[in-house]
Amino acid sequence: MKSSERNFARRIDLTSLQLFVAVCELGSIGKAAEREFIAASAVSKRLSDLEATVDTQLLYRHSRGVRLTPAGESLLHHARTVLYGLEKMQGELSEYADGVRGHVRIHANISAIVQFLPEDLGAFTREHEQIKIDLEEHLSPDVMQAVTEGAADLGICHVRDQAGAGTPLQTLPYREDRLVLVVPKHHPLAQQDSAHFADVLDHDIVGLHANSSISLAMQQAAARAGRALKLRIQVTGLDAMYRMIDNGLGVGVLPDRAFALMQGVGQLQAVALKDDWAHRELRIVARDFQALPMTARLLADHLRASSPPPQPHTIGSADAPLPA
Repeated sequence: MKSSERNFARRIDLTSLQLFVAVCELGSIGKAAEREFIAASAVSKRLSDLEATVDTQLLYRHSRGVRLTPAGESLLHHARTVLYGLEKMQGELSEYADGVRGHVRIHANISAIVQFLPEDLGAFTREHEQIKIDLEEHLSPDVMQAVTEGAADLGICHVRDQAGAGTPLQTLPYREDRLVLVVPKHHPLAQQDSAHFADVLDHDIVGLHANSSISLAMQQAAARAGRALKLRIQVTGLDAMYRMIDNGLGVGVLPDRAFALMQGVGQLQAVALKDDWAHRELRIVARDFQALPMTARLLADHLRASSPPPQPHTIGSADAPLPA
């Protein structure tokens, strides 16, 4: 290593890198300071020192928060890589300690969070009380991006629409669900045991966020039928969708287990969808299962425990070996 490189490595402060990543993720120095339990002035000082160290501006500061400069985008990528490496090192070293300590960052889509993760994560934390789990809800494409960038150790989402996107991520099977049409009990479609999605296109629809996997699937199905969705309202959560449908604002498509969990609220009926795309698979996503810190590997093993024998594959590259 050259002398200039050694000096640069010595000048870079890991705490400052962690705070820089926190500020980037939250878009605000104040929010980052609150999450990291440090004074906002101290965060601001560390960021200024970091900019002085790299001799370039990393953030555009404005009244509503901060925005990354091109140099800041580059540093964010490298900082996440460095911190991911440190977490991996910590995880491997922890194998020599008594007990397992640490935390796992998970990003998951709303279907996984509503239907399966409460019970699965609850059981895991009862077995491993010293492991902290940080769970965030995101759309499936954002879950994939977070894992790719190292912002999450594990992701749980639908990956079918992401296959072939050139993202070298490994996946393992987690759970399966089936989408159903949810309608008020007095609705004409409520008298049917099952229906094709094409039958829904004459009715007002209550939908989720435009980029959610359910919305994308409905849009593609409507396009194949040469029709347009009569989208009356969009909401951000399944519970909000449920209430909108119950109050006559349209019909909607929900995962079957999510509907079962919310039954008893309102007067709604589930109608099975005959379309092939209504059957979906949730998968566990990681950059490299074998390279995960031990805590994340434990959780991945726990989540796949009730699944069929896993056949991991890599999105955008060759198949990966089954993690130990």
